[in-house]
Amino acid sequence: MRVEPGLYIVATPIGNLGDLSPRARDVLAGVNLIAAEDTRHSGKLLAHFGIATPQISFHEHNERERSPELLARLERGESIAVISDAGTPLISDPGLPLVRDARAAGIPVHAVPGPSAVVAALSVSGIPTDRFAFEGFLPQRQAARRKRLDELACEPRTLIFYESPHRIVAALQDMAAAFGAERQACIARELTKLYETVRTGALAALVPAAEAEARGEWVVVVAGDPTPPVPQAADLDRMLTVLMAELPLKQAVSLTAKLTGASRNEVYALALARK
Repeated sequence: MRVEPGLYIVATPIGNLGDLSPRARDVLAGVNLIAAEDTRHSGKLLAHFGIATPQISFHEHNERERSPELLARLERGESIAVISDAGTPLISDPGLPLVRDARAAGIPVHAVPGPSAVVAALSVSGIPTDRFAFEGFLPQRQAARRKRLDELACEPRTLIFYESPHRIVAALQDMAAAFGAERQACIARELTKLYETVRTGALAALVPAAEAEARGEWVVVVAGDPTPPVPQAADLDRMLTVLMAELPLKQAVSLTAKLTGASRNEVYALALARK
Protein backbone atom coordinates (compact mmCIF):
# COMPACT_ATOMS: atom_id res chain seq x y z
CA MET A 1 0.00 0.00 0.00
CA ARG A 2 1.34 3.43 -0.98
CA VAL A 3 0.93 5.93 1.85
CA GLU A 4 0.36 9.50 0.73
CA PRO A 5 2.13 12.37 2.52
CA GLY A 6 0.31 13.60 5.60
CA LEU A 7 -0.46 12.90 9.22
CA TYR A 8 -2.16 9.63 10.18
CA ILE A 9 -3.91 9.13 13.54
CA VAL A 10 -3.80 5.36 13.94
CA ALA A 11 -5.75 3.35 16.50
CA THR A 12 -3.91 0.36 17.95
CA PRO A 13 -5.14 -2.59 20.07
CA ILE A 14 -6.17 -2.00 23.68
CA GLY A 15 -5.18 -5.55 24.48
CA ASN A 16 -5.86 -8.18 21.83
CA LEU A 17 -3.34 -7.80 18.99
CA GLY A 18 -5.84 -9.28 16.57
CA ASP A 19 -7.75 -5.99 16.74
CA LEU A 20 -5.14 -4.12 14.68
CA SER A 21 -6.84 -3.53 11.33
CA PRO A 22 -5.20 -4.46 8.00
CA ARG A 23 -5.30 -0.79 6.99
CA ALA A 24 -3.54 0.23 10.22
CA ARG A 25 -0.80 -2.34 9.55
CA ASP A 26 -0.34 -1.03 6.02
CA VAL A 27 -0.16 2.58 7.17
CA LEU A 28 2.31 1.84 9.97
CA ALA A 29 4.50 -0.10 7.55
CA GLY A 30 4.28 2.56 4.85
CA VAL A 31 4.81 5.89 6.62
CA ASN A 32 8.20 7.54 6.95
CA LEU A 33 7.98 7.82 10.74
CA ILE A 34 5.86 6.66 13.69
CA ALA A 35 5.41 9.10 16.56
CA ALA A 36 4.74 6.77 19.50
CA GLU A 37 3.77 7.52 23.08
CA ASP A 38 6.25 4.90 24.31
CA THR A 39 8.63 3.54 21.69
CA ARG A 40 9.52 0.51 23.81
CA HIS A 41 5.88 -0.45 24.23
CA SER A 42 5.06 0.19 20.56
CA GLY A 43 8.22 -1.61 19.49
CA LYS A 44 6.70 -4.89 20.68
CA LEU A 45 3.56 -4.29 18.65
CA LEU A 46 5.51 -3.38 15.53
CA ALA A 47 7.85 -6.35 15.92
CA HIS A 48 4.86 -8.70 16.23
CA PHE A 49 3.66 -7.56 12.80
CA GLY A 50 7.10 -7.34 11.24
CA ILE A 51 6.97 -3.56 10.87
CA ALA A 52 10.39 -1.87 10.78
CA THR A 53 9.32 1.79 10.39
CA PRO A 54 11.49 4.20 12.47
CA GLN A 55 9.93 5.54 15.67
CA ILE A 56 10.24 8.75 17.65
CA SER A 57 8.90 9.32 21.16
CA PHE A 58 5.87 11.61 21.34
CA HIS A 59 4.22 11.89 24.74
CA GLU A 60 2.63 14.40 27.11
CA HIS A 61 5.99 15.60 28.43
CA ASN A 62 7.58 16.40 25.06
CA GLU A 63 4.77 16.91 22.55
CA ARG A 64 4.92 20.73 22.55
CA GLU A 65 8.66 20.68 21.92
CA ARG A 66 8.49 17.83 19.38
CA SER A 67 5.44 19.03 17.39
CA PRO A 68 7.39 21.72 15.42
CA GLU A 69 9.94 19.10 14.37
CA LEU A 70 7.22 16.74 13.19
CA LEU A 71 5.37 19.56 11.47
CA ALA A 72 8.51 20.54 9.57
CA ARG A 73 8.87 16.98 8.30
CA LEU A 74 5.23 16.93 7.23
CA GLU A 75 5.72 20.21 5.36
CA ARG A 76 8.61 18.58 3.50
CA GLY A 77 6.18 15.98 2.18
CA GLU A 78 6.77 13.12 4.61
CA SER A 79 4.12 10.85 6.10
CA ILE A 80 3.89 10.40 9.87
CA ALA A 81 1.67 8.11 11.95
CA VAL A 82 0.75 8.98 15.54
CA ILE A 83 0.00 6.08 17.89
CA SER A 84 -0.61 5.88 21.62
CA ASP A 85 0.19 3.02 23.96
CA ALA A 86 -3.28 1.59 23.29
CA GLY A 87 -6.50 2.59 21.58
CA THR A 88 -7.24 5.75 19.63
CA PRO A 89 -4.70 8.60 19.93
CA LEU A 90 -5.77 11.97 21.38
CA ILE A 91 -8.45 10.33 23.57
CA SER A 92 -6.86 11.25 26.93
CA ASP A 93 -3.56 10.95 25.05
CA PRO A 94 -1.08 13.32 23.32
CA GLY A 95 -1.45 14.68 19.80
CA LEU A 96 -3.90 17.60 19.80
CA PRO A 97 -1.35 20.42 19.21
CA LEU A 98 0.18 18.54 16.27
CA VAL A 99 -3.21 17.89 14.65
CA ARG A 100 -4.16 21.54 15.05
CA ASP A 101 -0.86 22.76 13.62
CA ALA A 102 -1.04 20.33 10.69
CA ARG A 103 -4.54 21.43 9.80
CA ALA A 104 -3.57 25.09 10.07
CA ALA A 105 -0.69 24.43 7.67
CA GLY A 106 -2.97 22.72 5.16
CA ILE A 107 -1.47 19.28 5.72
CA PRO A 108 -3.88 16.34 5.27
CA VAL A 109 -4.81 14.61 8.54
CA HIS A 110 -6.22 11.10 8.16
CA ALA A 111 -8.05 8.95 10.72
CA VAL A 112 -7.26 5.24 10.75
CA PRO A 113 -9.98 4.19 13.19
CA GLY A 114 -10.05 1.12 15.35
CA PRO A 115 -10.05 0.11 19.04
CA SER A 116 -11.24 2.55 21.70
CA ALA A 117 -11.72 1.63 25.35
CA VAL A 118 -14.46 4.27 25.64
CA VAL A 119 -16.64 2.75 22.93
CA ALA A 120 -15.77 -0.84 23.87
CA ALA A 121 -16.88 -0.37 27.48
CA LEU A 122 -20.02 1.54 26.50
CA SER A 123 -21.04 -1.12 23.98
CA VAL A 124 -21.07 -3.93 26.58
CA SER A 125 -22.30 -1.93 29.58
CA GLY A 126 -26.04 -2.29 29.10
CA ILE A 127 -26.33 1.42 29.92
CA PRO A 128 -27.98 3.84 27.42
CA THR A 129 -25.71 4.57 24.48
CA ASP A 130 -27.75 7.15 22.56
CA ARG A 131 -26.22 10.14 24.37
CA PHE A 132 -23.00 10.04 26.38
CA ALA A 133 -20.18 12.28 27.63
CA PHE A 134 -16.57 11.16 27.98
CA GLU A 135 -14.97 12.77 31.04
CA GLY A 136 -11.54 11.13 30.85
CA PHE A 137 -9.57 10.86 34.09
CA LEU A 138 -10.96 12.50 37.21
CA PRO A 139 -8.69 14.75 39.32
CA GLN A 140 -6.29 12.82 41.53
CA ARG A 141 -6.97 14.82 44.71
CA GLN A 142 -10.15 13.85 46.50
CA ALA A 143 -11.48 17.37 47.02
CA ALA A 144 -11.11 18.23 43.33
CA ARG A 145 -12.53 14.86 42.31
CA ARG A 146 -15.61 15.30 44.47
CA LYS A 147 -16.13 18.82 43.15
CA ARG A 148 -16.05 17.55 39.55
CA LEU A 149 -18.48 14.74 40.36
CA ASP A 150 -20.87 17.10 42.13
CA GLU A 151 -20.90 19.23 38.97
CA LEU A 152 -21.89 16.16 36.94
CA ALA A 153 -24.52 14.79 39.33
CA CYS A 154 -27.48 16.12 37.32
CA GLU A 155 -26.05 15.28 33.88
CA PRO A 156 -28.74 13.28 32.01
CA ARG A 157 -26.29 11.69 29.55
CA THR A 158 -24.37 8.50 30.24
CA LEU A 159 -20.95 9.38 31.71
CA ILE A 160 -17.71 7.56 30.89
CA PHE A 161 -14.50 7.83 32.91
CA TYR A 162 -11.01 6.35 32.79
CA GLU A 163 -9.50 5.39 36.14
CA SER A 164 -6.24 3.96 37.40
CA PRO A 165 -6.00 0.83 39.58
CA HIS A 166 -4.74 2.97 42.47
CA ARG A 167 -7.82 5.22 42.57
CA ILE A 168 -10.68 3.05 41.26
CA VAL A 169 -12.09 2.25 44.70
CA ALA A 170 -11.95 5.84 45.95
CA ALA A 171 -13.43 7.07 42.68
CA LEU A 172 -16.38 4.67 42.89
CA GLN A 173 -17.00 5.65 46.50
CA ASP A 174 -17.02 9.32 45.54
CA MET A 175 -19.33 8.62 42.59
CA ALA A 176 -21.76 6.82 44.89
CA ALA A 177 -21.74 9.82 47.22
CA ALA A 178 -22.25 12.34 44.40
CA PHE A 179 -24.64 10.42 42.13
CA GLY A 180 -26.41 8.23 44.67
CA ALA A 181 -25.52 4.73 45.83
CA GLU A 182 -28.17 3.15 43.59
CA ARG A 183 -27.15 4.88 40.34
CA GLN A 184 -26.50 2.13 37.77
CA ALA A 185 -22.97 1.74 36.46
CA CYS A 186 -20.56 -0.60 34.72
CA ILE A 187 -16.90 -1.13 35.54
CA ALA A 188 -14.71 -2.69 32.85
CA ARG A 189 -11.15 -3.87 33.46
CA GLU A 190 -8.49 -5.08 31.02
CA LEU A 191 -10.84 -4.97 28.02
CA THR A 192 -10.00 -7.51 25.25
CA LYS A 193 -7.20 -8.97 27.40
CA LEU A 194 -6.93 -12.39 29.03
CA TYR A 195 -8.36 -11.23 32.37
CA GLU A 196 -11.10 -8.96 30.98
CA THR A 197 -13.72 -8.24 33.63
CA VAL A 198 -17.00 -6.38 33.13
CA ARG A 199 -19.38 -5.89 36.03
CA THR A 200 -22.64 -3.98 36.23
CA GLY A 201 -24.86 -2.88 39.10
CA ALA A 202 -25.45 -0.04 41.55
CA LEU A 203 -22.40 2.12 42.23
CA ALA A 204 -22.20 1.17 45.90
CA ALA A 205 -22.46 -2.54 45.06
CA LEU A 206 -19.54 -2.29 42.61
CA VAL A 207 -17.07 -1.03 45.21
CA PRO A 208 -16.33 -4.49 46.70
CA ALA A 209 -15.71 -5.91 43.22
CA ALA A 210 -13.19 -3.16 42.49
CA GLU A 211 -11.50 -3.76 45.86
CA ALA A 212 -11.13 -7.46 45.05
CA GLU A 213 -9.61 -6.97 41.59
CA ALA A 214 -8.09 -3.50 41.51
CA ARG A 215 -5.27 -4.30 39.09
CA GLY A 216 -5.33 -3.10 35.50
CA GLU A 217 -6.77 -0.05 33.77
CA TRP A 218 -10.44 0.69 34.28
CA VAL A 219 -13.29 2.25 32.35
CA VAL A 220 -16.32 3.34 34.39
CA VAL A 221 -19.68 3.87 32.66
CA VAL A 222 -22.35 5.58 34.77
CA ALA A 223 -26.00 6.04 33.85
CA GLY A 224 -27.17 9.62 33.54
CA ASP A 225 -29.38 11.34 36.10
CA PRO A 226 -32.88 9.87 35.58
CA THR A 227 -34.74 12.77 37.20
CA PRO A 228 -36.19 15.37 34.82
CA PRO A 229 -34.46 18.75 34.92
CA VAL A 230 -36.05 21.43 37.04
CA PRO A 231 -37.52 24.07 34.71
CA GLN A 232 -35.85 27.46 34.83
CA ALA A 233 -38.07 30.30 36.03
CA ALA A 234 -37.63 32.19 32.75
CA ASP A 235 -38.70 29.14 30.69
CA LEU A 236 -41.68 28.51 32.93
CA ASP A 237 -42.77 32.13 32.73
CA ARG A 238 -42.38 32.21 28.94
CA MET A 239 -44.47 29.07 28.42
CA LEU A 240 -47.18 30.25 30.80
CA THR A 241 -47.36 33.63 29.06
CA VAL A 242 -47.90 32.01 25.66
CA LEU A 243 -50.55 29.59 26.92
CA MET A 244 -52.44 32.23 28.91
CA ALA A 245 -52.78 34.28 25.75
CA GLU A 246 -54.52 31.38 24.00
CA LEU A 247 -56.30 29.40 26.74
CA PRO A 248 -58.42 29.92 29.87
CA LEU A 249 -56.39 30.38 33.07
CA LYS A 250 -56.98 26.94 34.58
CA GLN A 251 -56.22 25.15 31.32
CA ALA A 252 -53.06 27.18 30.77
CA VAL A 253 -51.88 26.40 34.31
CA SER A 254 -52.65 22.70 34.00
CA LEU A 255 -50.89 22.35 30.65
CA THR A 256 -47.83 24.32 31.79
CA ALA A 257 -47.48 22.10 34.87
CA LYS A 258 -47.72 18.94 32.77
CA LEU A 259 -45.20 20.10 30.17
CA THR A 260 -42.59 21.40 32.61
CA GLY A 261 -42.98 19.07 35.58
CA ALA A 262 -43.44 22.08 37.87
CA SER A 263 -46.03 21.87 40.64
CA ARG A 264 -49.51 23.08 39.73
CA ASN A 265 -49.61 25.33 42.79
CA GLU A 266 -46.36 27.03 41.75
CA VAL A 267 -47.64 27.63 38.23
CA TYR A 268 -51.02 28.84 39.50
CA ALA A 269 -49.35 31.36 41.84
CA LEU A 270 -47.24 32.61 38.96
CA ALA A 271 -50.33 32.94 36.76
CA LEU A 272 -52.19 34.98 39.40
CA ALA A 273 -49.20 37.27 39.75
CA ARG A 274 -49.24 37.90 36.02
CA LYS A 275 -52.96 38.78 35.85
